[in-house]
Amino acid sequence: MKIGQRRSKQRELILEELRGVTSHPTADELYEMVRKRMPNISLGTVYRNLELLASHGVILKIETGGKNRFDGNSKIHPHLRCTNCGKVEDLDIEVKTEPVDEEKSRGFSITGCNIEYLGLCPDCINLMQDKQTVH
Repeated sequence: MKIGQRRSKQRELILEELRGVTSHPTADELYEMVRKRMPNISLGTVYRNLELLASHGVILKIETGGKNRFDGNSKIHPHLRCTNCGKVEDLDIEVKTEPVDEEKSRGFSITGCNIEYLGLCPDCINLMQDKQTVH
């Protein structure tokens, strides 16, 4: 991992834990995971390192409008996001990404690409159906 910073055991552990799951955890969730192996790590350290890793393209930061989620897979790939609970999952479909030339970018300096499908996850659908049944 080359990000212009000196190596850090905390950063390496955060990255290792993040790459070990597919749940797209929030910083708070990742903090709880990392604390099991490094009890003295602070929540601020986790937040700072996640932001640093995301800003250097080592991981993906998925902005949900609430608590951001993080993905250890930095390759461009689509996600499914529940608009009710914020759950994020990878969508296993092929996505063709092609470079955007200057004419098509209309003057924008392209820095990234997000492909996200929005909807309700099965748990939230079931909860809503249960609430309708009760009434």
